[in-house]
Amino acid sequence: MRDSHSSDTGPVLTVGSTGDLGGRVLRELLTRGKTVRALVRPGSDISRFPKDRVEVVRGDLLDPSSLEPAMKGVSAVVTTAIGYSHRRETDSLKVDTEGNRNLIDSAKRMGVPRFVLLSILTCDQAKDVPHFWAKKLAEDRLQELGVPYVALRPGAFLGGPWVKAALEQGQVMAMTPAGVPVTYIAPDEVARAVALAVDAPRALGLKVDLGSDRALSGPELIELLSTLMNKPLRPAQMQGRGGDADMVAMFRYFQTGKYVADTRQQQELFGPVPKIEDEARKMLAEFGLLPP
Repeated sequence: MRDSHSSDTGPVLTVGSTGDLGGRVLRELLTRGKTVRALVRPGSDISRFPKDRVEVVRGDLLDPSSLEPAMKGVSAVVTTAIGYSHRRETDSLKVDTEGNRNLIDSAKRMGVPRFVLLSILTCDQAKDVPHFWAKKLAEDRLQELGVPYVALRPGAFLGGPWVKAALEQGQVMAMTPAGVPVTYIAPDEVARAVALAVDAPRALGLKVDLGSDRALSGPELIELLSTLMNKPLRPAQMQGRGGDADMVAMFRYFQTGKYVADTRQQQELFGPVPKIEDEARKMLAEFGLLPP
């Protein structure tokens, strides 16, 4: 039942906006003329938020009492928040499990008209990868409670600090051997899809794969980036950060060949699927690594 405080013309509540992807989503929503309210944890750095254009409310996914007040009058909730990346020392997978559940339960109680979840490609096939499976459980919770939702399932990000650090050392985070493809997508393309999903009428109730026009094996990714950078590159060691069991399980899952997107729905809902060459070129330009 819709809460009397909910509004189809109200602000979009963003969760996770202080992260790299979340920041891109916030900016994309503002570019598209949306009013944005950002839920941020106490002590978070909001200096990158455009001044006077974002309403900031303090709260925490692990503090359920802080969530419902933030949802009053919203037209949608968009979450890119994660804990498994350990961006803060106190972060953990608990954010992805208990935190997402708290957010979804609060959205149900408040009658939020639309909940856009940033999920993960083929998460429902990866029970052995904890943070993948946490996204699958969040999707299940949305369905179980009947919250109007859109779940977006991007492939591996062609961007971010890990990728940049490796490239600056002449290395590529090539996650699979020859013959085993992986879907890649640029963070900006994910942010664009998230912002469009707030309004897309045909997206409700769907789990939408997001990717580029074709998947690449590790050697194919190295060849592409080497060509664009006009320099030889070598594969980086992929052992998981510090032996993190979650990351190790993810790298093992990539070897199955299941991490490949079906982009037909993506094209129908959000327009032409980007070419992997264009995505790679944009990434290198953003990193300052594209030769003139």
